[in-house]
Amino acid sequence: MSNLPDFVVAVPARYASQRLPGKPLRKIAGVPMIVRVCQRALAAGAREVVVATDDARIADALDGNGVEVVMTRADHASGTDRLAELARLRAWQEDLIVVNLQGDEPQAPMSGIQAVAQALAASYAPMATLATPIQSIDELFDPNCVKLVRGGSGNALYFSRAPIPWARDAMAADRHALPANVPCLRHIGIYAYRAGFLGRFASLPRTPLEIAESLEQLRALEHGHAIHVAMAPEFFPAGVDTEADLARVERELLASQAR
Repeated sequence: MSNLPDFVVAVPARYASQRLPGKPLRKIAGVPMIVRVCQRALAAGAREVVVATDDARIADALDGNGVEVVMTRADHASGTDRLAELARLRAWQEDLIVVNLQGDEPQAPMSGIQAVAQALAASYAPMATLATPIQSIDELFDPNCVKLVRGGSGNALYFSRAPIPWARDAMAADRHALPANVPCLRHIGIYAYRAGFLGRFASLPRTPLEIAESLEQLRALEHGHAIHVAMAPEFFPAGVDTEADLARVERELLASQAR
């Protein structure tokens, strides 16, 4: 991507996981998942890649892989809280672009990492994220697929697990097909923040809509902070939450290496 801004990638990683214990260290074709995530970040051209963790086993797995590891508290409620501590410990400049790449995204496309950094650099918003068109009516109605709507400025208006926007006339006529000429967008959970905003965001009280939808980004909107939304430049595969996801990613990786 041309005119790539200066940015860092921060990866929050905790060992505990209800659905997949020890998830960051689970191996994909012999390599721990957290290592594969960091390899994607390094290849995207980040100035530095920093993993924020509370477990020495994760730090040990990353030794010699070209990334920094910072030990953070074990009691953080979210990855954003962990990154807020990281930004404070690293004493990053207020306007430094920090891309938050989840530790369970071993297939994150390099272009997507670059795109979210570029989106924030081109915006006055304190944070940015990505979206992609919804492909099916099942996806639109799936509560695990987070939808969003954005305004003419490119900033998010709302995020929801419900099907939004609701095309009243089209849905009244046929609820089995995506409405034509309506921008139905799926949210991709990669963010870029200005480093100084991370601490402010983490200190904001939780909000009613955030609690109702269980979507942390709504806290920023409810407190009046803009979130700029760019379209993902290519397909962004789902992350790893289950054993089945782990098997899928390994299968796809091995298939790509065989081509």
